[in-house]
Amino acid sequence: MPTLYELSAKRIDGSVSSLDVYRGKVLLIVNVASHCGFTYQYTGLQSLHKKYADQGLAILGFPCNQFGAQEPGNEEEIKNFCSLKYDVSFDMFSKVDVNGANTHPVFAYLKKTAPGLLGLQGIKWNFTKFLVGRDGQVLKRYSPTAKPESLEEDIQKALQEK
Repeated sequence: MPTLYELSAKRIDGSVSSLDVYRGKVLLIVNVASHCGFTYQYTGLQSLHKKYADQGLAILGFPCNQFGAQEPGNEEEIKNFCSLKYDVSFDMFSKVDVNGANTHPVFAYLKKTAPGLLGLQGIKWNFTKFLVGRDGQVLKRYSPTAKPESLEEDIQKALQEK
């Protein structure tokens, strides 16, 4: 299995980026949606981004339409929604599948290295979060109900590790 840094993903602007550009940073990778009961979490994610980006935190948002069709828009619509409604300035990527035969390699890696409850790998809903250390290892998986601000202590600890 490749490491996280050997994977790449299409950004919301259509360009492709290797995740190697995040080497040495703490990552919070989240599958997001614009029409979800947890969409308000964009506010907390943006707040974490503003507070910790200069210390090495990178938040990566991956829109997903697999749960109740809660991300029906195209990339331009998603980008505009995030910008206008939540002033999102963290990195956003193109829409992906996080479960099933077309699971994006980033989420296949995350699920395999940090399975959920009872060792199950499937993602249950939008706004599942994965905290990745500076070394590229998944530190923790958080449920969709975990508010971004509740992750702050874990993020601070991860940022302190060099």
